[in-house]
Amino acid sequence: MSLIHQIALTLIKNVGDVNAKNLLSHFGSAEAVFKASHKQLLQIPGIGKVTAQHILRNHALELAGKQLEFIKKYGIDVLFYTDERYPKRLKNCYDAPVLLYYKGTADLNHPRVLSIVGSRRATAYGQGLCRQLAETLKPYGVLVVSGLAYGIDVAAHKESLALQIPTIGVLGHGLDSMYPPAHKKIAAAMVKNGGLLTEFPFQCIPERENFPKRNRIIAGIADVTIVVEAALKGGALITAEIANSYHRDVFAFPGRTTDEYSMGCNFLIKTNRAGLIAHARDLVYDMGWDVLPTTGEKQMEIPLNLSPEEQKIIQLLKYSAMQVDELGVRAEIQQSKLAMYLLNLELKGVIVSLPGKVYQLTSF
Repeated sequence: MSLIHQIALTLIKNVGDVNAKNLLSHFGSAEAVFKASHKQLLQIPGIGKVTAQHILRNHALELAGKQLEFIKKYGIDVLFYTDERYPKRLKNCYDAPVLLYYKGTADLNHPRVLSIVGSRRATAYGQGLCRQLAETLKPYGVLVVSGLAYGIDVAAHKESLALQIPTIGVLGHGLDSMYPPAHKKIAAAMVKNGGLLTEFPFQCIPERENFPKRNRIIAGIADVTIVVEAALKGGALITAEIANSYHRDVFAFPGRTTDEYSMGCNFLIKTNRAGLIAHARDLVYDMGWDVLPTTGEKQMEIPLNLSPEEQKIIQLLKYSAMQVDELGVRAEIQQSKLAMYLLNLELKGVIVSLPGKVYQLTSF
């Protein structure tokens, strides 16, 4: 597929991620979108006359050509929605970006990914919790994601790097700049053990509206989102809300009722928007990461009356447990239907549900 057409698809005026996916689904490729006629474009839901004209003018293709120059100059990796290397957890979200710009070394489909978010005005308490998370989770081979902002974000990145844990910073601007500028040094270190990820093209400045969009990537790319410290209003609570809408696990550290930057965490816990963790060890247990790996073939009696979809699920779980979102992506089964198949297999005693929406075969 043509990279310039893939980039151009994201640069068409008035075409967001949902409409772009509709165009891809209908025409089969980004290149075919730009070869379509005005009449063909108008047949796509959400594409009106003005948007069709924007596509036909080829202005987006001109802009994409300039992006390609930047990508080649700085060694940027481009991950399109249909690419195998595109983050599978994020792809499962209805509003996932059609294209991502990435510079780094970490696998975005790492087996265990957690996002850490919190206040830009982190206290010593919050910074200590970030350190505790890094120290406790290091043996479990995690990838840590955050937003490289002041406060909890940068604390999570720093503690991860100190212990050689790969860490990804999701940016609200293009990769040709760094906001805040004070984090340039740590960003450079993250590229060597983790990476920097954004949906925004180069020369895109860090505008206010970019950061809520950035938050959906932080929530969607991970198995679980941890809120360390948060006031009642702010990006951390927005990220937690988005993670809940994606049916991902959310946990929060509680704090004193009089502490401003614990009020958001306490609110999430009180309203059942987040599970309570008092220590990072609680997260390990709740996510089922304390289950020891097993060796050898599974010895179990498989029922004969299984559907092709159920058989596919069993094959995927044959050698390791799997989180429900990843299972849906690998099995190519819609989440609504997947829930039915999983329930049926549980009732038949073939699989068991673990904490953290993880499933494994019942017999080892």
